[in-house]
Amino acid sequence: MRYNAYSDYMKKRYGEKVYKISVNLPITCPNRDGNVGTGGCIFCTEAGAAFEKIPSSMSVKEQIEANIEFTKRRYGANKFIIYLQNFTNTYMPLTCFIQIINQCRADNVCGIYISTRPDCVADGYMAALKNYADKFNYDVCIELGLQSANYKTLSHINRGHTLAEFIDATLIIKKYDFDICAHVILDLPWDDMADVIECAKILSALKINQVKIHSLYISKGTVLAKMYENKEFEMGTFYDYVERVIYFLRYLSPDIVVQRLIGRAAQNTTLFSNYGVSWWKIRDNILSEMELRDINQGDKCNYLGGAALKNL
Repeated sequence: MRYNAYSDYMKKRYGEKVYKISVNLPITCPNRDGNVGTGGCIFCTEAGAAFEKIPSSMSVKEQIEANIEFTKRRYGANKFIIYLQNFTNTYMPLTCFIQIINQCRADNVCGIYISTRPDCVADGYMAALKNYADKFNYDVCIELGLQSANYKTLSHINRGHTLAEFIDATLIIKKYDFDICAHVILDLPWDDMADVIECAKILSALKINQVKIHSLYISKGTVLAKMYENKEFEMGTFYDYVERVIYFLRYLSPDIVVQRLIGRAAQNTTLFSNYGVSWWKIRDNILSEMELRDINQGDKCNYLGGAALKNL
């Protein structure tokens, strides 16, 4: 592989394929309820950013049991990771958070992934997760939404935080020795290639463990959809996205595991999704271009550790 693929990493770590079991909680985000803003991210629907979900009316235990049973039948799965996926999964009182994670127990579960925002990471929550992980011998990964390293873009998309909060959250999480997976959207119309490269450099300098790359979906009924219909911005091309991903990978440390190069969205709920191309065709095009041009993840990661001193 031309990049540090998540599937390879998981097989090396656990000896076989591990399946994520999504849990959907009836929660929200601080940029929705008026704490740091209202309306949420301009690209996010009222249901949140998750693509495939079980109704949040089911208990955590019921969701886990149903999802595990389905995954066992369909894929013959043996090992699982519990993934608290939708909205901001640490945005609740600490006592409630502890109750939730204590319900995330099932046979053959080897870890728990928590999806949250940089401004919703605090020591008390991480300490509770550490106690839980040590007690049940679970791995923990915090999936941390960044989306862009450009603070002006973050304001434009109504994130309610800047790069500073992401750095702060990273430093807090690292005290507990958890993995961090940063989520980034590489084709935001307000970012250029310099922003894409700088994002890769920041994640590398912070020694983030994993990254999940997204393209921008324009979901119906969102603020972004209205802006798109009013022609307030233009999306780039399929080839622009491929090039952005390639350059992001070139500047990204080869030690960082890449969970995905492109995601999926339901076609009937979006105005724009993956340039009208199947996600796997975009992935294959990225890999073909990297092979053709003899490009590897990290081949431009030469800027750390006092780079200016290397030629003295």
